[in-house]
Amino acid sequence: MESLDHEKIGHFISEMRKAKNMTQKELGDQLFVSDKTISKWENGVSQTKGY
Repeated sequence: MESLDHEKIGHFISEMRKAKNMTQKELGDQLFVSDKTISKWENGVSQTKGY
């Protein structure tokens, strides 16, 4: 199984959010997570645990 590139994924999330003219808070509200979580995702800080 391939490992995820959290930096690339974070960049993608950030670019898509900005293309929709959304703030981190607005995206977080839609996904039921905090704006701090969105920030962590975009910066590649938050990593999910594998199953």
